[in-house]
Formats: sequence, structure tokens, C-alpha cells
Amino acid sequence: MEVLVFIFILAGIFFISFRSNRNYLQKHTGKVKPFKTVQKLKPFDAKSSVPLPKKTNLQGPAYIVDGDTLVIQKTQIRLFGVDAPEMNHPYGKKAKWALVTLCKGQKVRAEIMEQDDHGRTVARCTLDDGRDLSAEMVKLGLAIDWPKFSGGEYRLLEQPEVRKKLWLADARQKGRMHVWERYEAKQKSRASESS
Repeated sequence: MEVLVFIFILAGIFFISFRSNRNYLQKHTGKVKPFKTVQKLKPFDAKSSVPLPKKTNLQGPAYIVDGDTLVIQKTQIRLFGVDAPEMNHPYGKKAKWALVTLCKGQKVRAEIMEQDDHGRTVARCTLDDGRDLSAEMVKLGLAIDWPKFSGGEYRLLEQPEVRKKLWLADARQKGRMHVWERYEAKQKSRASESS
């Protein structure tokens, strides 16, 4: 009985606030917003329907390629939403070994999300305990959020000054590939001088 009285009171409050909002609009603007009409749904048409894409999951031990790339069941996977340094860039080897340490002895679950512009499989990868590998790499300061792909999901996890530390990854995200090209050219000239 008390529940019914409570529901009745709530309905009354809703009705009164609804009426007062409509009256306020009419008094101050001279207009009343019309009620939204419900769009009629078209009947199901099997010829024009498209099935929802299946979410594919892979699970198993991971072979680590670099700080944001791994292989599960012979499928090369790029971690969703983050960018880690390349192996020949500053902190590249450290990023790879941090990811090796995270995944060692664990089964990694990859929820495949899409293929990137280079045809690589992109997936949200998690450990058995539910930790997100992308988030863990960002927290360690060995990867940075890539807002273009993550929507800023990992930005708050970034360590202070990490974008200065991982300046080449930051340059790539900002489209400053000339910075990369200069760095690569210096690396090649150093390699040719030492041989």
C-alpha cells in the first residue's frame, strides 16, 4: 500500500513539474515545445538487412613484438588506443620488455575491434586478472594514449612529462613525420660510421 502511495506522489510531482515547465515556456517565449513523435519502424526486410559483426576473441600465451604489438595464435595484434616507441627509438626495448614481463606466464585475451590502415589487427587485450594491457603500458610510462583511436580513454593514466620522454611517438600522433625521418637518418648515419 505504501509503495502505491509513493508511486502516486511521484507521478503527481512529475505531472506538476511538466505542466509548470510548459507554462513557463509558453509565458516567456510564446512557444511550447511540441511533444516528440515516435517514428514508425519499418518492417524487417531480410534483403536489405546486414548482420551485426561478430566480436572475435583470441586467447592464449602472447609473443611480444614490441611495446604495443603482440602475437596470439599466429595473429599479430596491435594494442588498442595507445602508441609505444618503436624498437630502434628511445625506450623502445624497455617498452617491449615491460610488456613481456606483464604477459609472462599469463593467457592474454584479445577482443578484436578492427583492422587499422596498415591491415593490422587492433584489439583490446586483457590479462587473466582483467587488467587492460594498454592501460598498464600507459601507467608504466612506456606508452601514450592515442586519442584519435581511443577517444582519450587512457589520457588520464599518462605520467607527467611522458610525452616529452616518448617524443617520437608524440610526433607521430601529431603528424610531424619529418621528426621521425630526421631521427631515422641520424640512426642510419651513425650505423654507417661505426661499420
